[in-house]
Amino acid sequence: MTQVISSPAQTGTPIATPVASPEPRPKASLFSTIGQDAPSGLVVFLVALPLCLGISLASGAPLLAGVIAGIVGGVLVSLLSGSAVSVSGPAAGLTVVVLSAISTLGSWPAVLAATAVAGVIQIGLGLARAGIIALYFPAAVIRGMLAAIGIILILKQLPHFFGADADYFEDMNFLQFNGLNTFSAIGAAMKGLSPGSVLVGVVSLVILLLWNTAPVKRQPWARLVPGALVAVLAAVGINQLLKAVAPEIQVRPEHLVKLPVLSSLGQLAQEMTFPDFNALRNPATYGVAFTIAIVASLETLLSVEAVDNLDPQKRHTPTNRELLAQGAGNLVSGLLGGLPLTAVIVRSSANIAAGAQSKMSAFIHGLLLLTSLLFLGAVLNLIPLSALAAVLLLVGFKLTTPALYRKQWQLGWAQFTPFIITIVAVLFTDLLKGVSIGLVLGFFFILKDNAKAGSYLRRDNSEENAENSDAPLHLRLPEHVSFLNKASIVTTLEQLPTNSRVILDGTRSDVIDHDVLEAIEAFRQAAPARGIDLELRGIRQVALGAH
Repeated sequence: MTQVISSPAQTGTPIATPVASPEPRPKASLFSTIGQDAPSGLVVFLVALPLCLGISLASGAPLLAGVIAGIVGGVLVSLLSGSAVSVSGPAAGLTVVVLSAISTLGSWPAVLAATAVAGVIQIGLGLARAGIIALYFPAAVIRGMLAAIGIILILKQLPHFFGADADYFEDMNFLQFNGLNTFSAIGAAMKGLSPGSVLVGVVSLVILLLWNTAPVKRQPWARLVPGALVAVLAAVGINQLLKAVAPEIQVRPEHLVKLPVLSSLGQLAQEMTFPDFNALRNPATYGVAFTIAIVASLETLLSVEAVDNLDPQKRHTPTNRELLAQGAGNLVSGLLGGLPLTAVIVRSSANIAAGAQSKMSAFIHGLLLLTSLLFLGAVLNLIPLSALAAVLLLVGFKLTTPALYRKQWQLGWAQFTPFIITIVAVLFTDLLKGVSIGLVLGFFFILKDNAKAGSYLRRDNSEENAENSDAPLHLRLPEHVSFLNKASIVTTLEQLPTNSRVILDGTRSDVIDHDVLEAIEAFRQAAPARGIDLELRGIRQVALGAH
């Protein structure tokens, strides 16, 4: 019989625990859920359009670049991706990278060449199966990231809701480009309210809330017509009425959607920018490409892990395939003059909240972006941003509900602390920095648990030893011993009784990390002074300090 000496650390949460694959669901046709996917695709399109334009502005790129990236993310990446509900497009987290890249390389066409190279690097990462790192994101950190994004969405959309914000529509950073921060921007907005924007925002929010009530949800027509579309149409109607009867309080032009109006495919071709492949002779291009590839890959892996948590059907996204899809997307986006793209949480969350069932929703959103660019610019430019802000306010609340905080609190300090620290860190820095801080804290708790005695060494209580009080302590190492086990093993060895006989058995271990071997050798040399008779089995001796 094998008995654990002491195992308090086993209640800790591992970084990643392999789980059995669920029973495969029968594959349905992409068109079998078109009734839910078409309305949700429309909602995502309405949300994505100003985000694409805002990120273009913040990145110092042409307005068209963000829309092109959104189209590529919707049409191409959705088809290649294994995610059912994730949406890809230009991401706020890459704005600083793109701004810096334009400064470093000297031109936007040179950045496009670097974006295409970044796509090739991501394809290489996918082929190298680098997507496995997504399994090492602690659940508490992912939930904290989602909750933080929910809070940021609410705080960041309030100025747009009030019609008094000059910041771009999907800024997720604490410090804004206009010199304000998340909180001071709300104060500034309160001093410069636009009555028309507030009226449109309130009516839109009321419609959205009514659409989420049980009596409305039960109506067949309500399931076919998304509340966001009704809210947007009402917002346009109200603003046109204000323009006719009270022009002094209508929504200001700067707080309407601003899509480039194109009259033909020829004009679209003239407006597009293509990569400058001469930039490939510049070594700095590859540094920029590597930066874009790494940041985009990390954001993508974080996003799909979070989206899988939100998916009501709990489907799992194959991360290596996702890197391949994102790489193909960035390659094509760069070649066509688009911004770098990633899987994005805000649009994906809106997609799930709107009831998306399959990747057809993201595909439809991409087609709608393309259609709007070619034919609907003048109409879409009538949409007030405050109506779209109302949509995102509701999405933000669904990401950071009080029930989520209660659940994390009930799981204990080891789960609640990384969760709440991630929220604070993301709120006051940005997505990647905040998550990095949360990961460090999560790893601290894991290492702390691993350091508790007895987690990895087990005592052999065979019948023969049980009858012999003088039998040695027979301690077995597990199959795989990594550096994470070092603290636990050292602690256990230090707590062995003096004047005892000990067998340290590694015969069942496939791998023993060199750091652990050094720690065992140090104990072997010190054991005689404590009267411990130590026998090593299947454990090679190493010279201390040798690598």
